[in-house]
Amino acid sequence: MKIRPFWVVVHRYAGLAMTVFLIIVGLTGSLLAFYSELEKLVSPQLFAPASASARLSPPSLKARAELLVPQGNVVSIWLEHDAAHIDLEPLTNAANGKPYELGFTQLILNPYTGEELGRRTWGAISEGWINLMPFVYKLHYALALDEIGGWILGITALVWTLDCFVGFYLTLPVAKKTKIVAVDSESRSFWQRWLPAWKIKWRGSTFRVNFDLHRAGGLWLWAMLLVFAWSSVFMNLSDTVYAPVTRAVFTDYHEPWVDFPDLDNPLKHPPIAWSDAYRIAANMMEQASGQQGFMIEAQQGFRYNPAKGFYVYTVRSSLDVEDKHGSTRLVIDATTGAQKLLILPTGQYAGNTVTSWLAALHMADVFGMPYRIFVCVLGLAIVMLSVTGVVIWLKKRRARLHNAVLREGI
Repeated sequence: MKIRPFWVVVHRYAGLAMTVFLIIVGLTGSLLAFYSELEKLVSPQLFAPASASARLSPPSLKARAELLVPQGNVVSIWLEHDAAHIDLEPLTNAANGKPYELGFTQLILNPYTGEELGRRTWGAISEGWINLMPFVYKLHYALALDEIGGWILGITALVWTLDCFVGFYLTLPVAKKTKIVAVDSESRSFWQRWLPAWKIKWRGSTFRVNFDLHRAGGLWLWAMLLVFAWSSVFMNLSDTVYAPVTRAVFTDYHEPWVDFPDLDNPLKHPPIAWSDAYRIAANMMEQASGQQGFMIEAQQGFRYNPAKGFYVYTVRSSLDVEDKHGSTRLVIDATTGAQKLLILPTGQYAGNTVTSWLAALHMADVFGMPYRIFVCVLGLAIVMLSVTGVVIWLKKRRARLHNAVLREGI
């Protein structure tokens, strides 16, 4: 088989395999570009009114959560300017040795007063509107199928990344070998022969318009399609694919989930308690800001990972590229309180700088509203490219079947 026909077949069937998944992630991604606005629209009760007061500290919010839910253990706290999202897991009932039934996984508090705003099992659409946007999010990154869905979309993202290069290659002009057109091919430059691939012939047949939309649309959006494909690999296949490739290219790339292996047994009751660990981490981050020359703009979150035995403290700093959120992180050992890792989003490790930009571009958390609108439109464009690709495949399949019938008739 010749090289180009081979890649045509690869592109065709890779596109078919990805179609349903890309339609789902494209549509949900368009909605997620406006996640906070849509959640406020459908669940306004989950957001605190604006306040000039300072937000409560994570330990204060943790104490409030434990007062409201005495059978629950706080796993993590994530702070927004108008809500504090607290993830909990049930404690063990000493009477029967079984976990308590909480009936929810997330408690939402007013970050200024500690007042309860809501409870939900995050992502469970059966609970109604309160979980609409979390469900859309789960659908987007894992098809709402948890780990297996994450693997499916991770593999889809990897195939999508490779197919970006195959699709680009197939748009490049091929020099004609027949003598009739050889003179014309030689007289026209490479760019002149490639130019039609970038255009849409709106007055052509329905199939021609469909074909042009697929080819030209893929070319005009190629760079951003590659960004979203590869950043999806980061989000779903971080340990197995993204980290090894990034380290091979940039050498310096660090993530606590990748750098440190799981413990032989989860450390469910760490020697350093949650509140003490928070104070240690906050002090270390303050010291790091002075030593590294960055400013802490807002606390973002604090969580404990029993599988790896460490705490992670996250802030938004002057080194972050995101408009709203932050990824300046400090990891401390839950047994000794020693610093295990400090990760600055930019300027420290080349691999992390690139990753920060990939994540911010994917999450539409950079360049303000114009870019968020672009991401919303891009999601719809991904759907369009998927559908037009299927239409092209069906048309060519019918043509092949028709030709096969004619040959058999002869």
